[in-house]
Amino acid sequence: MTDIPHGLVTGKVLHKTQWTDQLFSLQVSAPVSPYQAGQFTKLGLLNREDEFVRRAYSMVNAPEHEQGHQHLEFLIIKDQNGQLSPQLHELKVGDDIFVGKDPSGFMTLDEIPEIADDLWMLSTGTAVGPFISMLESMQIQQQNGSDVEKVMSFKNLVLVHAVRTEQDLTYRDRIAQLVNHFQGKLQYVPIISRESVTGTLRGRIPSLLLGGDLEQTTSVAFNQTRSFFYLCGNPQMVRDTSEALTSLGFEKHLRRKPGQFSSENYW
Repeated sequence: MTDIPHGLVTGKVLHKTQWTDQLFSLQVSAPVSPYQAGQFTKLGLLNREDEFVRRAYSMVNAPEHEQGHQHLEFLIIKDQNGQLSPQLHELKVGDDIFVGKDPSGFMTLDEIPEIADDLWMLSTGTAVGPFISMLESMQIQQQNGSDVEKVMSFKNLVLVHAVRTEQDLTYRDRIAQLVNHFQGKLQYVPIISRESVTGTLRGRIPSLLLGGDLEQTTSVAFNQTRSFFYLCGNPQMVRDTSEALTSLGFEKHLRRKPGQFSSENYW
């Protein structure tokens, strides 16, 4: 029997949701350490050569949710040429899966400068997951009366989700529930690049930033003092959006030098 590598623990698949032929979610139970909304961990399986293959995936659910932080949910896209995602796609309820014991990552609510009033969450594809985690974490904190000051400090929350086709817009019911909970503070902006669908924008995030479409749609103006942007998605989107924000006068956020945007490649 192959020894489990250091840093991994054995988990079990509890539930699987098939969104499209390629998009699916896994709910997993695993003895992981506490984490913050927006963070990620590793998922792993043995390949045919009896070697462990691991990739990073962000949690979709908030750590404070009622099942506890060891009940994890992941949104995954099957890459036909990938080394892991096709195997993950074949998993069934009750199957074992290896999970990183200690989640990590700096795309969290605590990393946002206190001065920020407007939080823009810009995502593509499966990278909407960590933002749902953040929003549900804020919702639970607000309901529990814990850390309410941080939650209430935002005047506007904007969740942007860019995909190719309408069927790729996952978790719409959960997002609608969050929009309802935040009572006008949260806006959801779906973007579709390959179809024209009523109630959505068409195009790519960088061009919609530069063209003013996102400001116009949300009636939330970009501001170098009040705005903070989290970018999460494929590397090309992150690069192009970072360049767009820089051209608009925003600076990359660093711990030693606070700025207005921070990013995480979701690849």
